[in-house]
Amino acid sequence: MNQLDEKIKNSFPDESVYKIPKRYSVFSGRNLPSFIKDWLIRKYTDEKGDLDTHGLLLFLDEHIAHKNSDIKNRIRTHSEEITILTRFIVETDILKNVLKFSIPDLGIKNNEGKIPDYVAKKHKELKDGEIWGVIRLVYIPPEGKNRGAIELIDFKPFKPYDVNIDYFRSVRKDFSLEEWVNLLIRSMEYNANGFENLTQKLLFISRLLVFVEPNLNIIELAPKGTGKSYVFGNISKYGWLISGGTVTRAKLFYDVSRKAAGIISHYDFVSMDEIETIKFADENELQGALKNYLENGVFTVANYRGTSSSGLMLLGNIVLSSTMQPIHTKYFSGLPPFFQSSALLDRFHGFIEGWRLQRVHEDLKVNGYTLNVEYFSEILHSLRETSNYSYIVGELLQIPQKADTRDTTAIKKLSSAYLKLLFPHVEKPSDISREDFYNFCLKPALEKRGIIRKQISLIDSEFSEDLPSIEVKNSKYFN
Repeated sequence: MNQLDEKIKNSFPDESVYKIPKRYSVFSGRNLPSFIKDWLIRKYTDEKGDLDTHGLLLFLDEHIAHKNSDIKNRIRTHSEEITILTRFIVETDILKNVLKFSIPDLGIKNNEGKIPDYVAKKHKELKDGEIWGVIRLVYIPPEGKNRGAIELIDFKPFKPYDVNIDYFRSVRKDFSLEEWVNLLIRSMEYNANGFENLTQKLLFISRLLVFVEPNLNIIELAPKGTGKSYVFGNISKYGWLISGGTVTRAKLFYDVSRKAAGIISHYDFVSMDEIETIKFADENELQGALKNYLENGVFTVANYRGTSSSGLMLLGNIVLSSTMQPIHTKYFSGLPPFFQSSALLDRFHGFIEGWRLQRVHEDLKVNGYTLNVEYFSEILHSLRETSNYSYIVGELLQIPQKADTRDTTAIKKLSSAYLKLLFPHVEKPSDISREDFYNFCLKPALEKRGIIRKQISLIDSEFSEDLPSIEVKNSKYFN
């Protein structure tokens, strides 16, 4: 172990895990997110660091849903009462006055799964959307007019860690900035030593900004193979990844026929991956709803008014030249026509130049101590709800009176997100130096918003590429 391994192990004795890539081959053929894999590795690793592979494989076969599982048959044909750890999707059917569920990995459809009222009332976490948890299933045979169904008779949310956010924040003081950045990268399941320099590392962890800041909207364009999909699809159960298909207003915001809120209401962020392949139904209607939502976190569909703190992350590919630079000066030219509106693009706060990151290769696989992904995801989720960072940012920034409100909002939100990630221990403005705040919070925020501004100006002459002159205050907070 190196010095960083020792520091992570000692600072997070119950929340860290020693990751060796070959260990994770035990999950080959099983489509499990990283937060489940990490939990299982830790569960079946003894105090000496040895992995009980046999016990883990047995648990996977007995209690983890997968495509070739016989669990559905055991429940239906053999009347077994089965307890499993799984991803399942809850759906409220107002017309039939029933709470339904489906388990795609077991082939259990939403017209086959039912959640009794006594279970739904006992567990408030059973709300519409995708949920990870330990559930107990039984088969209820048909009787009279009632068709047979698989019932969910008990539920425990998958939340193995009681996160002490104050402890996490205080531990940051024991790490240098680069050590902390390396810890974040390891916790994203990458090897920090595989990056060229600190600048590239900081760009990479920018993908975490939407994890920690409410209602933050970002676009990243990058060549294939830079790990975009992996980060947004595996690190957190609080995010939703859309890959291809058709996006509708009902799916995203509110389904009038079902009287059910869409995915934007249930997650910390929604990522649209391979954005150039996604289709949008009723584009004018959806675009109008999206503009309003990205502006203030509010959406209205028919007589329903909803609010959410979910951010939106657009992920797309971009064509590069032989020098690894975009061949078009207009970065947004490859986006679907749906996203060619300058008014819509202006509501995105920042842009990540993903082509400045290298392709994922073997040297980028994490090998060593890191935070358990499930713990890490809970920390990121908790940081969203910690409000003093935005206050600190507001106290440190000097904003011109004539500054554009959208630019100001974007720069504040991006600066706050960087502060949460890099300096979570900061409790008041005087806890961070002027130089650190400018270099690692304000400067990258200005750069990312500046790209949005410039790109919009290239497609709409009414927009200027100039940003307001927002600076760090010369104030009592700094020497």
